[in-house]
Amino acid sequence: MSTRAVLLANLGSPDSTAVPDVRTYLREFLGDERVIDRPKWGWARSILVNQIICPTRAPKSAKAYEEVWTPEGSPLIVTSQAVRDKLAASLGEDTPVYLAMRYRNPSIADTLTQMKADGITEVLLFPQYPHYAMSSWETVVVKVYEEAKRIAPEMKIECVQPFYEDADYIDALFEVSAPYLNDPESFILFSYHGIPERHLRKGDASNAHCFKVPDCCNTCSAAHAMCYRAQITKTTAAFVKKAGLADDRWSIAFQSRLVGEPWLTPYTDKEILRFIEEGKKNLVVLTPAFVADCLETLEEIAGEAKEDYIGAGGEKFQHVPCLNDQKPYIDFLTGRVQKWIDGESPTTSHVAESTKSLLK
Repeated sequence: MSTRAVLLANLGSPDSTAVPDVRTYLREFLGDERVIDRPKWGWARSILVNQIICPTRAPKSAKAYEEVWTPEGSPLIVTSQAVRDKLAASLGEDTPVYLAMRYRNPSIADTLTQMKADGITEVLLFPQYPHYAMSSWETVVVKVYEEAKRIAPEMKIECVQPFYEDADYIDALFEVSAPYLNDPESFILFSYHGIPERHLRKGDASNAHCFKVPDCCNTCSAAHAMCYRAQITKTTAAFVKKAGLADDRWSIAFQSRLVGEPWLTPYTDKEILRFIEEGKKNLVVLTPAFVADCLETLEEIAGEAKEDYIGAGGEKFQHVPCLNDQKPYIDFLTGRVQKWIDGESPTTSHVAESTKSLLK
């Protein structure tokens, strides 16, 4: 049996749509100090999450999950399992593929325990996030390394860096999206998951670039290695060039914000209403921050955003499915893993140095 394997890692999902299960998931998710990092005292964050946010949010989130749940379970989990199986089939028996979630099941700890029992000693960790953010890519990577140190310290782990402008990734994204881009009357919105502005400043070690340099996301800087907004800007620019979209046919917005502090703007829900006022009544929405459809894409965009847009006078609304388990994405994953098998390091450039600093 092979001692080398791939570990796919993503966010996670409640075990069911029952309110207790959703509450448990939210406590784990929102209790992560890389997701909600204020207040800085752990006991204060615990009170905020467990006594203020979760009791009111869990019933609402449970209803939202009911809207997207499939007979097989959570769409994120079901799709991720399909990706795992198809990638494993593409790679062959010599390179098994495992799947873990940052929150709930299958947990990182349980998966690493199984990998150790299976005799795996070399691992390619493949976070299922195209872009760096402390609340997504970083927390998954750090958790895997922390659990591996505890469970299997002899296990050698290499990590694929954010692939936001990898040419093969852009090609896959375009191939999946192309059928939705044929109408010249449509307007294209790239809706990315939102994060607090403060997280960008926190990731800028120089404290002299993010929000301080004019057009900071398009001005070359080492800070971009840990800048979510700069990376989604590059993804969008590469896609727009590949698709040949005119400048007046597309824009960027951010979804899924919390109240209490400035988050990245403009906001998706406000933008789609503004489009109606401008006469844009044929809207296509891409969600490239996600590789698998989940609550944020299916309920928030394909559900709520569509309802708001059509209700305000929009005539046509299309949400482009994520890469999911479609062949272009499986081919992309296979190509990246094959490079690792062939001896190419996935941890090149200054981004890798940033990762090392997280694990000290």
